[in-house]
Amino acid sequence: MVGYGSLEETSPLLEQNQIERQSKKSPKWRAPTCFAPNGTFSRVTALLLMSLVGFGAFFCFDNPGALQTEIKNTLSITTSDFASLYAWYSWPNVFLPVVGGFLIDSVFGVRLGTVIFACFILLGQVLLSIGGFLNCLWFMDIARFIFGVGGESLNMALNTYTVSWFKGKELNMVFGFQLSIARVGSTVNFLVMEPLFHYIKNNFEEYSALGWTLLIACSFTVMSFFCSLLLGFMDRRREKAMQTNATPCGNSSETEKVKFSDVKNFPATFWFLCICTMAYYGSIFPFVSLAQGFFKNKFDFDETEANFITGLVYLVSAIASPFFGFLIDKTGKNVSWVLVAVTASAIAHGFLAFTYLNPYLPIILLGMAYSILASALWSLPALLVPDHQLGTAFGIMQALQNLGTALITMGAGTIVDKYGYFWLEIFFIAWLKVALISAISIWIIDYSTSNFLNLSAKKRDAYEKIENYEDIENSANNNAGPAHPCSYGEI
Repeated sequence: MVGYGSLEETSPLLEQNQIERQSKKSPKWRAPTCFAPNGTFSRVTALLLMSLVGFGAFFCFDNPGALQTEIKNTLSITTSDFASLYAWYSWPNVFLPVVGGFLIDSVFGVRLGTVIFACFILLGQVLLSIGGFLNCLWFMDIARFIFGVGGESLNMALNTYTVSWFKGKELNMVFGFQLSIARVGSTVNFLVMEPLFHYIKNNFEEYSALGWTLLIACSFTVMSFFCSLLLGFMDRRREKAMQTNATPCGNSSETEKVKFSDVKNFPATFWFLCICTMAYYGSIFPFVSLAQGFFKNKFDFDETEANFITGLVYLVSAIASPFFGFLIDKTGKNVSWVLVAVTASAIAHGFLAFTYLNPYLPIILLGMAYSILASALWSLPALLVPDHQLGTAFGIMQALQNLGTALITMGAGTIVDKYGYFWLEIFFIAWLKVALISAISIWIIDYSTSNFLNLSAKKRDAYEKIENYEDIENSANNNAGPAHPCSYGEI
């Protein structure tokens, strides 16, 4: 016999309402759990769409790097002028990701924001190809500026999507896999763009070969745009399912409003993380954009081999990122992994600068270090900042990263023109020292406080369970009064 107040007990009124709701709303056939809006199949499909959006964006981002010699010869420009194509990409992202992150958190939402930013990279790439037809550097700079308006904000939106869908034990691995697919885009770019240019130049029209090559690359931004639409549809479907399944307990709290002034409350570790990101990526992206000339100059590589070894950084990271992401999910210790990655990158650049060792070895080391850093670093904001402010936090990180990339790229081009590639490598090593000091600062602050960022995976899970239990207990205490539990079976 069921006693009143037991787990199985429900009031007649609740039971009658439940039967009526089920008769009206419940479908006769339910899909298997794995096909549910938040099931395994849906999550894997969403991850694939996120990765394909990044694939198209990264493929076109590095188009100039793969065509460095062709662009310089076609437009008759210097290395410093060529570097402006990357600098103009970065300038709008000194502030736009912050604005874009705030808009995603408080105005557009991540779905509409992703589609808008995908439109910008599509428009920018179309205009870049027109600049290639015109052989006009200033027009191509404007096109890269427009591409940049969408590029980094799109990355930030994808990061927000990733945390929303996968926050938990698999987050590091998902970041690694997403980076892997996106970087395959960069690798494919370095492998196919230069042969495509010469094929068009030799078989069709020489004068417009640059424009046609860039226009064909435009098809990948079209793919990114359509994937962003599909991803938005899936996310909306998932959100509706979660709202339907959610049962409010007590008084439902209002959605927390995002204020930009809240950034002043971000912890010091977040700001050191931003500096580390800015300095580290400032040694990666400018290096890749100018590496073709470096390998041709120092190691006498031909253009095809120089492009291949340049793309190898991204190819290695594409292969290694899921593995290291899985490993970091299992071990935790994110800050320690970041320290390892920065140190390994500095060693790789040291080999390239001071030795004539086969460059494939340091490049493979650099690619592995890059995959470790990306897998360990980009999940840290989710541990530092409240969920409703993640868009703003990722936006700030992207903005500072691009400020560093813009200034470092301009400085790198000038250094190559005036002093050569040896001093370029010294320049990159100096920035990696800045990244290392920032990472050590994060470790010291974290160790002297909660040590949460560098906990092992098992200890972090236990810590979060205790914290969640305390939150539930506090919520119950705050709503004390006449008891109106949702349902005994759900508590």
